[in-house]
Amino acid sequence: MNFSIYDFTEFIRSIHFWLTGIFSPALADVIGLAIIGVCFLLFVTLLGLSLVYIERKVAAFFQQRLGPMRVGFWGTAQTVADIIKLIFKEPLVTKNSDKFLFNLAAFIVLIAPFMVIGAVPFAKGLHALDFDIGLFYITAVSSIGVTGILLAGWSSNNKYSLIGAMRSGAQIVSYELSVVLSLLTIVVLTGSLRLSEIIASQSDGWWIFKGNIPAIIAFIIFIVASTAESNRGPFDLAEAESELTAGFHTEYSGIRFAFFFLAEYVNFFIIAAVGATVFFGGWMPLHIGNIEFFNNAMDVIPPVIWFFGKVAALLFLIMWFKWTFPRLRIDQLLTLEWKYLLPISIVNILLMSLVALNGWHL
Repeated sequence: MNFSIYDFTEFIRSIHFWLTGIFSPALADVIGLAIIGVCFLLFVTLLGLSLVYIERKVAAFFQQRLGPMRVGFWGTAQTVADIIKLIFKEPLVTKNSDKFLFNLAAFIVLIAPFMVIGAVPFAKGLHALDFDIGLFYITAVSSIGVTGILLAGWSSNNKYSLIGAMRSGAQIVSYELSVVLSLLTIVVLTGSLRLSEIIASQSDGWWIFKGNIPAIIAFIIFIVASTAESNRGPFDLAEAESELTAGFHTEYSGIRFAFFFLAEYVNFFIIAAVGATVFFGGWMPLHIGNIEFFNNAMDVIPPVIWFFGKVAALLFLIMWFKWTFPRLRIDQLLTLEWKYLLPISIVNILLMSLVALNGWHL
């Protein structure tokens, strides 16, 4: 079978046939799942290393400095050096902490984004899980991470960690409402929760353009609420260094601290990936009406490039957001959600229902 950079379906199918030709069907399925798991482990590792370095450089750019420069060319090996340091550091545990829950919390925080990333469609045919409730699965499973954060804060036996965990719990539960409603606004247009169908519905134009004004409002709410839900600045009240040292992971060190750090950046990628998929067509090229020359030129670019290009643009937007605005107070943070974003989201989904019923979208 020929491998195509535009459609991975035949490539994935050929691997499955190759495995079933050598092993029994049950063993072939197990080996296939193991291969997928290893691929995701490598991807997440490289993703974490890359995003940490990129954000350091972006932060330096906004602050008119150079960022990491000493280790490797232009500081490219700085993140690798940091990871090596964390791996060999002694993982300390405080005397009066709940040892079992203290260790478990770091794994729960990392497991949730690993489960979510399996449902992300990277390109045509390059999709580990294509549920008929894909979008619901992503929003539901991504909420598991807050359990690990609450356990980390409580089991540390540290008042700063507990306050940070409680802040994070309130923040995630609050802003998740606006995230879900903003995504449901587009589901109203597509009529499906399956991510592949949401992408297919944007073959003649991305929803951010053809979904009328409610789609633009939903995207703005999604970006703001997702940034707050992931505890990123300017909503990083759970890790407010000037108040809580490091928040819920104050007592963590070594590889366990690295787990929290990695989970934060994987969640960061997932936010951008979901936003790119739902609002910007995922791996779908940009098509404008019946302009065949332009549409054919866009089709030449491989779907993987389209997907990661859109994700990179959204990642930069969220980084820009973080390194521009000062940190909010906890009362301002909750006021923004309950008094502004949530009511706007409810009205916006009603407006989108009218747009869909009357066919006012393009």
